[in-house]
Amino acid sequence: MITRDDLRAAVGAGVLTEAQAARLTGLADNRLSARAAARAGEEPFELFRGFNEIFIVVGLGILGLGWSGVWALITAASDDFRFIWSVAGVATAVVLLLLSEYFIRRRRMVAPAIVLSTAFALNAAGFWLLSWRSVTLLGGLDWSLAGVPLALTTGTILLYWARYRVPFAMALIGASAFAVLIVWLGQASGRAVNLSELFLLSGSGPFAWGTLVFGLALFALAMRFDMSDPHRMTLRAANGFWLHVIAAPAIVNTLALTFLTGGSGGALVALAAFLAAIAVVAVVIDRRSFLISAVGYTVALVSQTGADTRGSAVAVLLLGAGLVGLGAGWQSVRAGLMRAVPEGLRSRLPPSA
Repeated sequence: MITRDDLRAAVGAGVLTEAQAARLTGLADNRLSARAAARAGEEPFELFRGFNEIFIVVGLGILGLGWSGVWALITAASDDFRFIWSVAGVATAVVLLLLSEYFIRRRRMVAPAIVLSTAFALNAAGFWLLSWRSVTLLGGLDWSLAGVPLALTTGTILLYWARYRVPFAMALIGASAFAVLIVWLGQASGRAVNLSELFLLSGSGPFAWGTLVFGLALFALAMRFDMSDPHRMTLRAANGFWLHVIAAPAIVNTLALTFLTGGSGGALVALAAFLAAIAVVAVVIDRRSFLISAVGYTVALVSQTGADTRGSAVAVLLLGAGLVGLGAGWQSVRAGLMRAVPEGLRSRLPPSA
């Protein structure tokens, strides 16, 4: 354990500068305050750290609007649409990287990091789609040519994450990789993709199975981040949070929609059993986001699949009541479930209150 006396000695010996020692002391104090302030069992979640971040986000939005308008004027005065927008893509990437260096690496801001990473991902997608001539002059998208540029987009966002370690970029990487998967599965089948096939195991084609495997793979990656930081004090846990947000819909929607469209009288019973299993998993790994995705998307699916109205209303009512009750007694339920978890696994999960 390094004490303040050790830091002062390091400054005196020339190992650290006074500024470095001050930053290290501030970091240690902030982490200690976070541990003291965190309530047992609470799942850390942070979108911004103060109104100054919202102020900067608004400024970034206005800056982006003006930047886009200037390039639109330049494009209108030119005959080469693709060349101008390719130059605009490179210039935009440079500006976004410079802003990221300041607001993310130097200032460590949360909300600007989310906005800048999203803007960088969208800019990368537009640049690669234009370069591969997947986008027409009128803004249409040729999906038959979109596989490679979307894969390059995924790789570009991954490089951005490697540089800035923005947890929200994990969600962008997952969404981009999901788009690549769907395009490639569609190309392999040689036909247009019906959106319902993405989440319906009884449908023809490999789409639903590919979606399910993709969701399970993301879940495994999210758990790797989570289990490397069971106390959730570092960005690894935040990376896991955003991966869960992307993984849950792929897993839950696939199986839930399959149950709902099965046509049997026990569809709602099977769906309830599936959601109970999801709830157990969510409570054990202490990820409310996983359960929220399950219940939220299930309610949307129940309302869209044309299921029995009376049964649907009762099901939605029970889901809401169960969610509220579980939220109120989350820690008590988790403490009971964790007793059945093997010690080797329990030590790598967040401790129960």
